[in-house]
Amino acid sequence: MFASLTVLAPGLLGGSVAKAARSRGVARHIRVWSRRAETRAEIQGLGWCDSVAATAAEAVRDSECVVICAPVDHIVPLVEQIRPALAPGAIVTDVGSVKSAICRRSHGLLAGHARFVGSHPMAGSDRTGHAHAEADLFRGRTCFVTPLHETDAGALETVVAFWRALDAVVVTETPERHDEIVAYNSHLPHVLASTLCSLLARRDPRWRDLAGSGLRDTTRIAASDSDLWRAIFEQNREEVLRSLSAYEDELAAFRAALANQDMFAVRAILERGREYRDGLRG
Repeated sequence: MFASLTVLAPGLLGGSVAKAARSRGVARHIRVWSRRAETRAEIQGLGWCDSVAATAAEAVRDSECVVICAPVDHIVPLVEQIRPALAPGAIVTDVGSVKSAICRRSHGLLAGHARFVGSHPMAGSDRTGHAHAEADLFRGRTCFVTPLHETDAGALETVVAFWRALDAVVVTETPERHDEIVAYNSHLPHVLASTLCSLLARRDPRWRDLAGSGLRDTTRIAASDSDLWRAIFEQNREEVLRSLSAYEDELAAFRAALANQDMFAVRAILERGREYRDGLRG
């Protein structure tokens, strides 16, 4: 697809983008950049990239496609930083899990020079860093592509084709609709896992050693990077608050049913939850 592909911030997702692109022949030359000098040194000579740039501007120069894999609060500043070095007409996308502000601000910054199309692959792990990157991380996983009304049609088509080439299942939504969806099926689950662990941290510390697999399965994502998730909640604050209100209503209904010994209602909630869980893809 590309003579040159650039990945900025090659951690778990960025490294996986580069590995997936290399294994599938998506680009002839893959260039990466990390803000940390030690990470750049570690990546030198690895088979999934051809060159490591010393600066972000150097990394994107003459690149046809740039994938920004930094935390959500770093994406727009990086777009602003690389703008002068981008080739005219270059395509810039990202992997941020919040889209509305990122898409609108990045599109505005690049308008008339390069083309921005937002992306968000629903893939990842509580682990971080390029050492955990996988070439098949996106296989069969949903990847949102979030164009604005004014997004260039050719750039949109290219970004969709790019993620499909990495074996992702592409879903196209507006940035606002994306933020609503992920508030419920990604951000809210993280709140629940983290607050449950926060509650348990206030209880008898010996209980930690008495937990079964249910607690470990339910709270796995609470082990994720706190700073990364703080930024996500900050950027998607309104939608996360709405999802919390909806969850509070559901929890209140369960509490009322249990308090009133309405076991029919308790079972109905449990059954609805079981059916939904059984229908999850993958």
